[in-house]
Amino acid sequence: MAKQLDLLTTGQIITTALHVEMERSYLEYAMSVIVGRALPDVRDGLKPVHRRILYAMHELGLTPDRPYRKCARVVGDVLGKYHPHGDQSVYDALVRMVQDFSSRYPLLAGHGNFGSVDDDPPAAMRYTETRLASIAHQAMLSDISEAIVDFTSNFDNSQQEPVVLPAQLPLLLLNGCSGIAVGMATNIPPHNLSEVVDGLVALIDNPQLADEKLWQIIPAPDFPTGGEIVDKSGITEAYRTGRGIITVRGVARVETVHIGKRRQREGQALVITELPYQVNKSAWIEKVAELVNQGRLEGISDLRDESDRNGMRVVIELKRDTNPRKVVAELYQHTALQTNFGAIMLALVDNKPTQLSLRQLLEEFLRFREETLTRQYSNELEQSQKRLHLLSGLLVALNNLDAVIDILRNAPDGTTAKASLQERLEISDSQADSILAMPMRRLTGLERQKLQTEHEELETRINQLQILLSDRNELMKSLKKELRSLKRQFGSTNAAP
Repeated sequence: MAKQLDLLTTGQIITTALHVEMERSYLEYAMSVIVGRALPDVRDGLKPVHRRILYAMHELGLTPDRPYRKCARVVGDVLGKYHPHGDQSVYDALVRMVQDFSSRYPLLAGHGNFGSVDDDPPAAMRYTETRLASIAHQAMLSDISEAIVDFTSNFDNSQQEPVVLPAQLPLLLLNGCSGIAVGMATNIPPHNLSEVVDGLVALIDNPQLADEKLWQIIPAPDFPTGGEIVDKSGITEAYRTGRGIITVRGVARVETVHIGKRRQREGQALVITELPYQVNKSAWIEKVAELVNQGRLEGISDLRDESDRNGMRVVIELKRDTNPRKVVAELYQHTALQTNFGAIMLALVDNKPTQLSLRQLLEEFLRFREETLTRQYSNELEQSQKRLHLLSGLLVALNNLDAVIDILRNAPDGTTAKASLQERLEISDSQADSILAMPMRRLTGLERQKLQTEHEELETRINQLQILLSDRNELMKSLKKELRSLKRQFGSTNAAP
């Protein structure tokens, strides 16, 4: 206690106004939440927890062709190496990355119970298993290295982690994102991969493309649970300003089914096959039943859920002479069969929260991808030139094999042999090292031909890389080719018309 009192008298207490300290501390807290937890990066479309999950699984080697691994192991690696927060929050994030009703393009594949659209909880992490999905492995992690994206120290400086993943697709648009930060929120709808790629290619071909033309290529969001988008004006506003209200309806059709207690007679029924995004099916069915019991929904005689692994199917039997259109209209009005999705396209741009239009979001991704491709090709060029230099030395040695053998036979030690090789063959220090390290099998005619072929291929590739790095048009052609390849592999039809 005396020591504590001594500290109080040595000038270590800083006097400050309460409102000044509150402003400073709250701002630090707000920025920590905004940058470190709640908002996605516009470049790879990920929040830190999702990025760390993907990177940890990449480091564990959980590729699509490898066996599943327990989620508890993945969560443990994420917590211990990169993300010093609660294990349940990490597992919740992992689960959503598996759920095909939460993500338009799930980044993880799962084995076990990961919940359902009925809001059934997932099994505990000790039971479920996971691995990377193909799209995450190929489009997010295939090129990752410190030469291509920046890395930073983790929370205790014991590991290095990527600041951003070298995404080949704008995941922020494909899967969307929602998050509540301090004083701000983001709610970005998911989109169709094929349409987004077409939009990117159109912007590469014509950077001055009119917004209206771009909106024709990417006409609307594409929700994983389907649904019908009713009002285009909300989409236009969201795409133009980064904020808008998008009205989504479930899909209901009229069918003739067997009705009654014994299903002996035919009658009309409404069959619901799609619900708006993020609507809990079980809760929606309970709400419909409650409204029927209260007399607020008329014309309904029975309600049952026939959904199975093949898809959603909720059957609403109608009383005789009931107008189906009237019932559907009442369901739209009184239940979540029609909802409003409040789009807020907010993301981190240079670590600053920024509201983005559709065009700006695509342009930011193209800028990032051009940068990563440039770094990737520059690194490949550097490595190829180093390899070509060594191959040239090996070929010189093979073409002067008798001289090399004579030097090695007469040299008293490796240092002398290396110096003699450099002087006799006029080669560099690294080339001499590679010759001395060359195994005897390389002296055969077949191995010599392999080296010659590799040398020629490297010369061709180096020429290609130099063109790509010196001519931006060629670089953008390469980017378009990459995007179209990913479209062929992962593109699909729309889930939401």
